[in-house]
Amino acid sequence: MKLVILGGGGFRVPLVYRALLADRSPGRVTEVALFDLDPGRLAAIGVVLAELAAEVPDAPAVTTSTDLDEAVRGADFVFSAIRVGGLEGRAADESVAAGCGVLGQETVGAGGVVYGLRTVPVALDIARRISEFAPEAWVINFTNPAGMVTEAMSAHLGRRVIGICDSPVGLGKRVARAAGVTLEDAWLDYAGLNHLGWLRGVHVAGRDVLPDLLADTARLESFEEGKLFGAEWLRSLGAVPNEYLHYYYFTREAVEAGASRGAFLLEQQKRFYAAPSWENWDRTRLEREQTYMAETRDEERDSDDLDGGGYERVALDLMHAIASDKRTTLILNVPNRTTLRCLDSEAVVEVPSLVDANGARPVSVSQVPDEGVGLVTTLKVVERATIKAAISGERAHAVKALALHPLVDSVNVARRIVDTHPLLQRFSTP
Repeated sequence: MKLVILGGGGFRVPLVYRALLADRSPGRVTEVALFDLDPGRLAAIGVVLAELAAEVPDAPAVTTSTDLDEAVRGADFVFSAIRVGGLEGRAADESVAAGCGVLGQETVGAGGVVYGLRTVPVALDIARRISEFAPEAWVINFTNPAGMVTEAMSAHLGRRVIGICDSPVGLGKRVARAAGVTLEDAWLDYAGLNHLGWLRGVHVAGRDVLPDLLADTARLESFEEGKLFGAEWLRSLGAVPNEYLHYYYFTREAVEAGASRGAFLLEQQKRFYAAPSWENWDRTRLEREQTYMAETRDEERDSDDLDGGGYERVALDLMHAIASDKRTTLILNVPNRTTLRCLDSEAVVEVPSLVDANGARPVSVSQVPDEGVGLVTTLKVVERATIKAAISGERAHAVKALALHPLVDSVNVARRIVDTHPLLQRFSTP
């Protein structure tokens, strides 16, 4: 089975390959094709993968290419994990937004809109070429903003593109551990959009254990989201939000704290790519995890919280369920159908989904909390306005997409971001 990884020179690719090396299931991946526009980054990741595979006699063969059509031809699965503009672009998103007094985080606020504006055209071109050169391939989209990009790509790939994110599973693991249950025994009642969801129940043997956890302050504040939001606020919500909702519930504090992770990662990864090895990669990875969302915490990240959802494991579980027709339920980014009443059927949402050889279909959930409905519907409007702007290339549409975002507090700020961002020059002419 052939797996293609777009963004094959990306830092997180060894996570996927390491999971493939451990995979002993029938129909396992035998060929991994890495595609990237940067041959230097491809070569660096190739060094790490070769070290990983050195002691594995039947390791999947690795090929590299800077030619997209060549890479995807004959693919069974495609993992799309591109970063248009690189980490330099992310650093620019953050600094331009901060200069305008608003949040520039990678997928939230002005940063998420700007990232979408430059990513969607590339993702659409990729989707068109996959549909031509690998029409039977399933595309698993990691590329952020994941919900927006998945919805854009579905115009060409239909049900064959599915978005994934490890945040909901990481949240589920931490909540299950605090509640004294195992994730394998629990069904997570989770609803929302990518990076904008709420865990509303944790059901074990027909019983929801979340209310007991919400009533116990010590256990509730023993894990990352409990520390982040505080027991009082979580009890008020009656749910545990995705960590990215911190930027909406504590906007002023987030803006004051700043979001300079792009610049940090840029310098960190320069050191790794200058001297690539498995040892350097693993050390850099651990530092990356320890500093994740550091601006939202007053203390060092707890070691129990470092293991998130494992996006590579989610992706492999999804791939195996489709390839082997082995039914499983995963929290994925898929078309809504009739799942969330506040959104139309084509809107890509992040909810538990049943997966088999026919793809992924959302299952029934407890809906978005009442106080979150306005936020979810507004953000879906923003996502679609961003897609429209990215396709049209028109300044007015780009300004509108930014100005509609609830974390961008002025149309004039939206105009300033469009006109001053170094990577939005195609939108800057009135």
